[in-house]
Amino acid sequence: MQVQTHVDIHSEWGIVAARQAGRKLAREVGFGSVDQARITTAISELARNIYLYANKGQVYIEEVTSSGKRGIKIIAHDQGPGIKDVRRVMEDGFTTSGGLGAGLPGVKRLMDEFKIDSEPNSGTTITAIKWLR
Repeated sequence: MQVQTHVDIHSEWGIVAARQAGRKLAREVGFGSVDQARITTAISELARNIYLYANKGQVYIEEVTSSGKRGIKIIAHDQGPGIKDVRRVMEDGFTTSGGLGAGLPGVKRLMDEFKIDSEPNSGTTITAIKWLR
């Protein structure tokens, strides 16, 4: 049976809850402490983006299997303003919030698979997977 966790993001407490859920599932799947930290960091960044840019959304964290591999899939979804220029937000150093600009490019580096689907005025869905080595 595969495990799935769903966390609503509408406050900073949602970010904390998503991080905790991700770390717990990563531990249960068998990830070591370094990969647990990577997964938790990615979840934190995705949840924080929902909170900052869309005000509310959901983070889904689930165990996945494919071709004999096990991993964790994170889906961050919102119905916010969408990302006008996906290519631009994937550039290191680009920021609209005054942060370091490590956000989405950093998440992509931390995970093994990464995909953004975004439509202006309709929202954004980001899917990322980390495979157990």
